[in-house]
Amino acid sequence: MARFDIVGQLGSLRRYARSLTRDGADAEDLVHDALVRAYERRATFRSGGNLRAWLLAIAHNIFIDRMRSRRSEAARIEQAGLVADQSMPASQDHSVRLSQVREAFLSLPEEQRSALHLVAIEGLSYQQAAEVIGVPLGTLMSRIGRARAALREMEEGAPKAKPHLRIVGEDQ
Repeated sequence: MARFDIVGQLGSLRRYARSLTRDGADAEDLVHDALVRAYERRATFRSGGNLRAWLLAIAHNIFIDRMRSRRSEAARIEQAGLVADQSMPASQDHSVRLSQVREAFLSLPEEQRSALHLVAIEGLSYQQAAEVIGVPLGTLMSRIGRARAALREMEEGAPKAKPHLRIVGEDQ
């Protein structure tokens, strides 16, 4: 088999991924995953075939798979939210707080929300969650970090009610 040289195709692959995802971080994740899949399946590449078209097709298929997965996950989360809304009513303070937390969680981008859900709610390890989503461990950790940072920013911007967590030594 001839040398499997993809370096010359990285520019096209990155541009296409950015066009599909409309986000730099997601585009880099998509390029990474496409390169991994291409390397794993390099034996299926026809000698003399168009390497660039093959790589772009791989990236496209991964993107479509992710979109389907995200839509499915969003539907499951929405259904879980409906079930949660039907559960036993809590006190008004708790209901308001739960509603705020739920709104903040649901406002996260899908990839961050699904990563955080698997780890924080379902209790999966980072490795297990990465396998479920189908991303590298570092990607999952990055998504969780961004999700937590976004939730902290939302919390700091929210109107102050009774604090639920206090830092020891914090002025009251």
